[in-house]
Amino acid sequence: MNKIEVIGLGAGDINQLPLGIYKKLIGTENRIFIRTMSHPVVQALQEEGVLFESFDKEYENEMQFSTVYESIVGRLVEAAKEKQVIYAVPGHPMLAEKTVQLLLKRKDVSVYIAGGQSYLDALFTALRIDPIDGFQFVDGTFFERSQLDYRQPIVFCQVYDRFIASEVKLALLEDLPPDYQVTIVEAAGTESEKLTTLPLEELDRSLEVSNLVSVYVPPAPDSMLNHTFARLKEIIATLRSPEGCPWDRKQTHESLREYAIEEVYELIDAIDEQDDEGIVEELGDVLLQVMLHSQIGEDDGYFTIYDVIKAISDKMIHRHPHVFADTTADTVDQVYKNWDLLKQEEKGEQRKLILDGVPKSLSSLARAYKLQKKAAKVGFDWTDVNDIWAKLNEEIQEVNEAIQVENRDEIEKELGDILFVLANLSRYYKINPEVALNRTNQKFIYRFSYMEQQLREQGEAIDQATLEEMDYYWEQAKRRE
Repeated sequence: MNKIEVIGLGAGDINQLPLGIYKKLIGTENRIFIRTMSHPVVQALQEEGVLFESFDKEYENEMQFSTVYESIVGRLVEAAKEKQVIYAVPGHPMLAEKTVQLLLKRKDVSVYIAGGQSYLDALFTALRIDPIDGFQFVDGTFFERSQLDYRQPIVFCQVYDRFIASEVKLALLEDLPPDYQVTIVEAAGTESEKLTTLPLEELDRSLEVSNLVSVYVPPAPDSMLNHTFARLKEIIATLRSPEGCPWDRKQTHESLREYAIEEVYELIDAIDEQDDEGIVEELGDVLLQVMLHSQIGEDDGYFTIYDVIKAISDKMIHRHPHVFADTTADTVDQVYKNWDLLKQEEKGEQRKLILDGVPKSLSSLARAYKLQKKAAKVGFDWTDVNDIWAKLNEEIQEVNEAIQVENRDEIEKELGDILFVLANLSRYYKINPEVALNRTNQKFIYRFSYMEQQLREQGEAIDQATLEEMDYYWEQAKRRE
């Protein structure tokens, strides 16, 4: 198996090239492969007789950097079949050099890494920052916004051109203001070194095309990070700390139960009203409940928010094998079937009976709906909706009979049966009875309030109005909907 020797050309001019690397380069008679000729040391080496064969044309022929790097590696491996190859790269071979990483993964060629000075030393010197405090080094051509940590200095390398600079800028603008100051570092460690500090929004307008450009983003203050999860967790932890809020410190899982219920219903209201701003606010209040419960768990030493996140992540992956594994589910019904089987597998012996697991804290109507839904999954269900309507009529007859004999206990039972059948009808028509009843409640509130307001404008209190007057405004409210 032939060998590819990868040599780093350092970050600056020939004066910064290690002596051993310099001797190897000028002592090589064969042509040296080089990723790009755009490097300060190349001209000086050419003047001393070093021959290079670059891959610059690969950048012109391919549209994506990933395909450029794959193409370069392919050519290097083919060349290594004929003889030993020397491959020169900017900086240090093990720093931000994708082609080297791809070569190291190959099984059909032996790769030897020679030295080379990293440009990070020159970069830290130019920026006057100490990496001991932490920093994030990001490839400008391959990164995800979610990986960026604005609490540390961020250095984007390989910002070759304005297109890459624009991609970096657009990602940063999702989290930072347009006037946030960033620094363009050009040719760090060379005589041509240049630092330009400018507003983020001007990043791609002021960038010179060069492969020696990096972009430095200084740490952001906490006030700019209120939209991040880490900042939210920190805020909740502060509220629960000895220096925090007395109310937050006093809360327990039990004391917060009523708020969880309230916040979910307020979210439903915002959804029903199609109020996007309200949905954002109410989702935040629901998330607050999750964060508070998680912080209580952490304070008590039982669990943290990361345990909560891991649990739901594991569950979603496990219950969606048609997405994360090789199971097939082309229809919603297949998804439901897989979901139920996997859910039963997860619970195992925890739930021995079909109706186990229906929360007792649900409202009675929601619980009836859930109980019937579970029973239906094992075949205990009406086969014809007309039979459900007939059952409803039967229950209405029975409640009338109980009313005739003035048996209060029986009236209560039979009215319960009517509500139970109505929940079943809702399920048949794929309508959640809680949502349906909530919409009716909101409709009633609107009509009644409209009626009351109209009477007030007429100088009449609602408790003094006649039923005919109230009916008039009630019907008017209906027409306005």
